[in-house]
Amino acid sequence: MKAKDALLTFSAVAAMTISATTPAAAVNRYSRIHRHHAHLRHVRWNPVLRGSRESQLRQNEEIDRLQLPRIADQAQLEELIRTQELVEIKESPALRISPVIEADKRYCRPWTGQFLQDFSDAYYKQFGVPMQVNSAVRTMEQQQLLRRHNRNAAPELGDGASSHLAGITVDLARRGLTPAQHKFMEDYLKNLRDQGLVEVAEERRQKCFHVMVSDRYTDWRESNPAGKEQMADSK
Repeated sequence: MKAKDALLTFSAVAAMTISATTPAAAVNRYSRIHRHHAHLRHVRWNPVLRGSRESQLRQNEEIDRLQLPRIADQAQLEELIRTQELVEIKESPALRISPVIEADKRYCRPWTGQFLQDFSDAYYKQFGVPMQVNSAVRTMEQQQLLRRHNRNAAPELGDGASSHLAGITVDLARRGLTPAQHKFMEDYLKNLRDQGLVEVAEERRQKCFHVMVSDRYTDWRESNPAGKEQMADSK
């Protein structure tokens, strides 16, 4: 019993000695780091252009309104390219395409291509650097494979299926943007969303803006040729 008491007494004294000899700066540094990490764990993801189940449903309603097919496989994709129902997304000084996108997936619907041209030109005019496309058209086969390693990817079937399957949607990179560049993209897309021309979701894990473009964009563009310039100049 005496040996046990002696051991407890020695442990207490040792702990007090270590505490007393630990530099105050080290203790304060640990406290600051701990508080910083705790803060990071509780930061809320609250983007202006938040995705939602309702938005995903609207995207599919738009596809149904336009009577567009969800592209099932490579053969159907190639046929839509052959008939020019899908147009090629081409790089320019204002627009860069992620090298991970395969050559036969660098396509979209014509009005989505118009949107990309207008948006990237406005962005380049403002910042002198290109915008980047991270994803465009997909097949159902491709979407199914994507879901195996990306649990946030939309399904290939159902009323919440990915709108990439119809070729009307692109993902625009936001990784590496400055605060000013992010604000410009956010404001530009919000303006179009509020006019019912696009559906947008800023994705957290994929670091991109997911943008579905309505075919109404063509009519808006033709009836308001100065509109896109005014949008860019007002930022």
